[in-house]
Amino acid sequence: MDGLDPLMLARIQFAANISFHILFPTITIALGWALLGFKLAYNRSGDTAWMDAYRLWVKVFALSFAMGVVSGITMSFQFGTNWPGYMERVGNVAGPLLAYEVLTAFFLEAVFLGIMLFGFSRVPNWVHTLATVLVAGGTTLSAFWIIALNSWMQTPAGFEIRGGVVHATDWWAIVFNPSMPYRLAHMLLASALTVAFLIAGMSAWRWLKDGGGEGVRRTLKAAVYAAAILIPVQIFAGDQHGLNTLAHQPQKVAAMEANWETQPNTPLLLFALPDEAARTNHAEIGIPSGASLILKHHAEGVVPGLNDYAGNHPPVAPIFWGFRLMVGLGVLMLLVAWSGAWLIRRRGVDGLPRCYARGLVAMTFAGWLATLAGWYVTEIGRQPWLVTGVLRTADAVGPTGSAMVTTSLALYLAVYAALLTAYVAVLYRLAGLGRRAPGGKPMFPLPGVAQGPAEPLEDPAA
Repeated sequence: MDGLDPLMLARIQFAANISFHILFPTITIALGWALLGFKLAYNRSGDTAWMDAYRLWVKVFALSFAMGVVSGITMSFQFGTNWPGYMERVGNVAGPLLAYEVLTAFFLEAVFLGIMLFGFSRVPNWVHTLATVLVAGGTTLSAFWIIALNSWMQTPAGFEIRGGVVHATDWWAIVFNPSMPYRLAHMLLASALTVAFLIAGMSAWRWLKDGGGEGVRRTLKAAVYAAAILIPVQIFAGDQHGLNTLAHQPQKVAAMEANWETQPNTPLLLFALPDEAARTNHAEIGIPSGASLILKHHAEGVVPGLNDYAGNHPPVAPIFWGFRLMVGLGVLMLLVAWSGAWLIRRRGVDGLPRCYARGLVAMTFAGWLATLAGWYVTEIGRQPWLVTGVLRTADAVGPTGSAMVTTSLALYLAVYAALLTAYVAVLYRLAGLGRRAPGGKPMFPLPGVAQGPAEPLEDPAA
């Protein structure tokens, strides 16, 4: 084990930790706003089906929030154990931004989450609605600070270096660095699409199982419509983000396109096998001038090549394939959402073909896969820099030995696999319990609403 590269092991361990962690904020960021939508629909109509949906999905929110907190704590330990050079060099910027996230967002979510979960029958309705607003706002504010830090690491601004240490000179420039608005919009939309397909997929699973209730139908329809609207917006935001990346990190874009020579009429490669040793591609299949059209908006546009950044560009293959996985999943989401919206509009939810509903179930966690693929493109695409032009990744790694990192990595992976399996199982367990009684009675009691006894959680005959 001591023969393994400690730098690569430390990078793999941090990648494993952040890959697990990002799954849960990706859900909570948008799910808070979905819950607000359910609550406002209930307030407006008095239809208890919307409150059934709220009561189910607020449990999913709480579970995801808890998982995100726990995984975030373990991830933060690695700044000290594996990457001490990071805080030593850029802690004057990173430290305050992380502290702002805790002080302004995490506490807001933690305080009012209890009211969301348990306060509906204990506080006035407007207080419960306000708590939902504040928790949803807290999740977005948390994303704002984390994306601000990550974007600063990609496109640093507003600082000076004194004695080898970064010092802030303009906090406005630090927070609103050149890539931050594009990255934030892209991430918020990714979260919204992740939640839309999560709700649609789990609602479709429940509908296929026993028809669900009115709440299931409402959430399935709302989620499919939301996805159909948001995907074109995400495509536009992604295009703008790509153009911003081209302006500030051209070597990353060159790796995304596996383009070796700076040239006009650059093809858009649909398939290729990048060969870094020979600095060429094998088995190329591409669209003539496609990359130039997308990146420069005309066929003669000159696209930067990797040979202009020899020794200072990221590994090509993971960026090339990660980008295509993200885009491919986005196209699939577009087709599924638009076809679903068309079918629901013509036939209603009960008229959906069962094969389409099964497709939605298969797409339940598609947002997670697309987000991880995009995240890998972003983070691996920054290499060999930890903070672009300021701190190289190799200069921040600590002295921890390979054996220690390998052991802890194996333990992390085992625990994360068990936790993720349990998390998904609990989601489906909650979805299975989120049904309505045969007489149309809500699963959960609502104050001020005349209703009979709720259906038992378990079917005695099961």
